[in-house]
Parts: sequence; structure tokens; C-alpha cells
Amino acid sequence: MLKQGIVKRDIELQKKKALNISIKEGVATSFSNGVSGQYITPFALALKANVFEIGLLSSFIGLLSPIAQFFGSGLMDRYDRKKIVLFTVLLQSITWLPIAGIAILSYNNLLTNYLVVLLLGLYSILTLLGGIAHPPWFSWMGDLVPEKERGKYFSRRNTLLGIVELSATFLGVAILNAFESKSLAILGFALLFFLSFIFRFWSFSTFHKQYIPHPRKKWTYHVKLKEFIKQNKNFKKFAFYQLFLNFAIMFASPFFAVYMLKDLGFSYVYYILVTISSSIIYLIATPIIGKFSDRYGNKKLLTIANFAFVFSPLLWLISKDPIYLATIPGIASGIGNAAFILSFSNFTYDSLKEEHRGIGIAYVNLFAGIGTFFGALLGGFLLSNLNVTFMNKFLFVFAIAGLLRLIVALFFLPRIKEIKKVKRFYVPPIHFNPMQPFRMIHTEIVSFEHYVARFNNRGNIRKV
Repeated sequence: MLKQGIVKRDIELQKKKALNISIKEGVATSFSNGVSGQYITPFALALKANVFEIGLLSSFIGLLSPIAQFFGSGLMDRYDRKKIVLFTVLLQSITWLPIAGIAILSYNNLLTNYLVVLLLGLYSILTLLGGIAHPPWFSWMGDLVPEKERGKYFSRRNTLLGIVELSATFLGVAILNAFESKSLAILGFALLFFLSFIFRFWSFSTFHKQYIPHPRKKWTYHVKLKEFIKQNKNFKKFAFYQLFLNFAIMFASPFFAVYMLKDLGFSYVYYILVTISSSIIYLIATPIIGKFSDRYGNKKLLTIANFAFVFSPLLWLISKDPIYLATIPGIASGIGNAAFILSFSNFTYDSLKEEHRGIGIAYVNLFAGIGTFFGALLGGFLLSNLNVTFMNKFLFVFAIAGLLRLIVALFFLPRIKEIKKVKRFYVPPIHFNPMQPFRMIHTEIVSFEHYVARFNNRGNIRKV
């Protein structure tokens, strides 16, 4: 018994250490994403990609990742999860080098007719590798984080990582501005992607130090899809919800950058200002969202996220001013992202057994990927072929996206059930009495007269 207690305590200490290492690994990954992720669309536009090609870039990537996740989920039954993650992250870091090479080819006017296709191919490979790594990483983290502390830990982790990614994004725009002032903007992209390679490789080296519980299979990860669906009917509804929500989101989301850079003619500074505003709100909201998740559950968070997503594209219809776009729509988008990211992962953890997590995350992300694929494809097709005379065609697509998101919320959210036991989120009913304003006025007059009387009698004012 004493020996078992010592072993158990040692495992718990290793888990705590692994969670700290995971934050360090996430810092490296977030920096890599910060100097690259926000700049893929501007880079494609710099390579003369059209609106439909931007839609293809988002749609294919959105579908390839979940397909790869099914493959990654299957690998968990044959290989150690840590080895899968290490191998794919290493290849991911290396893939950034030829992407940086595309910028150099463009600068030298080499293969200019094929560079957009080459970018699409390499970025697809990058996405496939990330998709393969996600199920084993998701399962790995599920073994490390205590169930009752998921909201607290992931909100703290996400906040720190968001700050790092935001800082890296600022660095990226500073680099692009410095190179653009010398008419060398395309080489600025090459430097950004090279930095992404360095920090993703750092992430790979950090993963080596992270402890993994039962590296040899403690249970079988192989679960037939039909059996999984039968045992997780509520999660099936959640997956269909993700399909249609991602369709509605990606119907407009890939084209905000095109609208700003091409239609409104924003500089990279204004583009990044508007883009990162939602990230700032995300950082502010995430700690609050984490506590809300632990106390009131993730179904309510999904509701908050969905309705924030309804408003975010509609708010773009009001003004073209970059300061307005960086504040009001950014607030809605930031709150929506904070609530959605945390509720998505925590709802998945709560809904699935340990042995189902690998296939479960692949399953739900496949549905999300299908929605992403068709949403971005249809949005890009409409923008390429639509002739709208009564309003800007981008704003027309944004308005349709807001309506679609509202329909998805009203149809799917009432059908999804909260899994874990949570406190009731009580909002007291509001009863409007038409005489209440007059009663309030009467009360204030009586109160004022009472103060005056006491002032006249005692020479000062006191609370009564």
C-alpha cells in the first residue's frame, strides 16, 4: 500500500510538471502561429490570388484537417501517442521552409503562374500534419488535466498563449512594414515563415520533455464508428451542430481579410489592428469564461458563442471606419471565440469516455470540416459571380452569414444536452409595471423632502 501511494504521488507530480511543460510548448506553437497564421491570406493576395482561390485555400484546409484526424485517431491503436505527435510536429516545422521559399521565388519572378497552387499544396500538407497530431495530443492532454480543473487550466493556458500569439502578430506587422517601406514586402513574408519554422521546431523539442501517462496502451483506442455513434447520441447532435455552424461561419470569415485589403484598401497596420482586436477581447474574456464553464457548464457557453457569432458579421454593415471595425465587431468576435474554443474542447472531454476521445475529436472535426469546406467554397463562389447593385457584395455575404448563424442556433442548441452536473444559471424574471416609473419619482420626491426636513431641524444631512 505504501509503495502504491508513493507511485501514485510520483505520477501526480509528473502530471503537474507535464502541464507546465505543455504551457511552454504552447508558447512556442503560439509564436509560430502568430507570425504566420494571420498572414497566409495577405501572402496569397500578394501572390495575386483571386477571391475564389482564397475560398479554396480556406475550404480545402478546413476539410483536410478532420480527414487527417481520422487517420491520426487510427494510428493511436498501433503507435505511442507521443511518437505520433513528435513525428508530425517535426514535419510541420520543416514544411514552413519551402513556404518561405515561395516568397523568394516570387521576389525573383520565378514560377509566378504556379506559386498560388504551390502555396495551396504546401499549406494543405501543413494542415494534414496538424490534423494527424491533434487526436493523440487531445487524448494525451485529457489524461493530464484533472476533470474538475479543465476550465481553470485551459483558460489560463489559452490566455497566456493568446498573449504570445498577439505579440508575435505585432512583430509580424512590424516586419512587414519595415520591408514594405523598401518595396520588399514579399521578402518580409519569407522572414515571417522562417521564424514560424524556428518556433515550431522549438515546440517539437519541448514535446520530448513532456510526460505521458501509460505510453504503452492502457486500453485499446480502436473503436468502430458505428459503435461510437450508438453510444454517444448527444455528441452526434453536437457534431451536426458543428457542421452547420462552421458552414455559416466560413461562409463569410475567409473574406473579411479580402474585404479589408482589396475593397477598403487598408494597409497592413489597419488590417492587423482590426484582426487582432478580437484576440485582445478573447484574452480579456477567457479567464471569466473558464470560471463560467466550471460553474455553469458548456452548453450555455455554446449559446453565448453562437449568438456572438450572429452579431459579428452584421456589425460590419454599419461602418467602414477601421477604428469602429477594430472595436465593436471585434468585441462580439472575441467573446464568441473565447466561449466557443473553451466550450468545444470541454464539452468533448465531458461527453466522451477516455477510449473514445481520439475518434470522437476526429468525428466532430470531420463534420466541422465538411461545413468549413462547403461554407468557404459557396461564399467564394458567390463573391466571384454575384452582381449585387443595392449594396456592396461583401456586405451582402456578411448579412447572409449572420442570418445563417441565427438559424443554426435556434434549430440545434435546444436539442443538445449538458453532460456534467452544473449550477443553474438563474436569471430573475422581469415584470414590467407601467406605474413603476411614477412610483419611483414619488419615492424620490418624498426622500428629498425628508432630507430637507432633517437638514432644517439639525443643520446637516444624514442617512435615514
